Amino acid sequence: MHLTSTDILIMERGPISKFLEHNYRHFNAAALMDAAKGYEKHLLEGGKMMITLAGAMSTAELGISLAEMIRQGKVDIISCTGANLEEDIMNLVAHSHYKRVPNYRDLSPQEEWDLLEHGFNRVTDTCIPEEEAFRRIQKHIYKLWKDADSKGERYLPHEYMYKLLLSGVMKEHYEIDVKDSWMIAAAEKNLPIIVPGWEDSTMGNIFASYCIKGELKPSTMKSGIEYMTWLADWYIKNSAGKGVGFFQIGGGIAGDFPICVVPMLYQDMEMHNIPFWTYFCQISDSTTSYGSYSGAVPNEKITWGKLDITTPKFIVESDATIVAPLIFAWLLRQ
Repeated sequence: MHLTSTDILIMERGPISKFLEHNYRHFNAAALMDAAKGYEKHLLEGGKMMITLAGAMSTAELGISLAEMIRQGKVDIISCTGANLEEDIMNLVAHSHYKRVPNYRDLSPQEEWDLLEHGFNRVTDTCIPEEEAFRRIQKHIYKLWKDADSKGERYLPHEYMYKLLLSGVMKEHYEIDVKDSWMIAAAEKNLPIIVPGWEDSTMGNIFASYCIKGELKPSTMKSGIEYMTWLADWYIKNSAGKGVGFFQIGGGIAGDFPICVVPMLYQDMEMHNIPFWTYFCQISDSTTSYGSYSGAVPNEKITWGKLDITTPKFIVESDATIVAPLIFAWLLRQ
């Protein structure tokens, strides 16, 4: 059943949303609420939304809330690091083998070395099991790469991952409820994904190693330039009307890369009628400092031709693993 804007507005809010509305009134809490309500207003007025994922949001299991956002059509396109692309799938097939280290701040260099020796790569308080996570995916993704290479076919990094998930070859290894995997939700909807700098990821390194060994050709994997040209075409086709909003989780290339599509189209393609991003929110614990681009306040982006003077702008200076699920809960009326 298709819900209209009126239907959504009169729907009862759940306990999380009611808690937020009653308690989150000032400072970063108020900024969170303003951003959530701005996101909701943008969608209700017919706008589309890009979400960008930096850091290790997949290992933080953001998929628990993000997957439902995707299923309910509250995300139109995602930009993420190669790490986030693969780590959701790693968690899917090796969850029981992960190791949590609550006292990670107290680890000595020797204890860090011991984790490595036992096949654990640490991300803050969570250790990814190399053998069960990386290698379990590697044999299947290599087959897809090799088949494409042999046929002279080329695909983008996320397209190979979609083929992997939709083939069902790893279903026997699933260790979490599939409803909590944002990559499965995205694959099932064929959601557009941008993965800038994919080479800076475990699977990117593995692919490069096969190229060095002469088993694969680098051209079998489409490049970041091809992501940008694809994004330019997508943005032109989707920026009419209310336009496209930009919801940035963290800093870095996941956000820096796609936001540049607007000034590129305006300045380099001389498309002077191209709309700016029409909503902007960044969740970041980076403090703005000299040259700290990823922690830059939204107003700085006006000078780069990314945001308009009238673009609703929000910044929540806090931990994205806390803030993003709460904003998503508001949008899902939980």
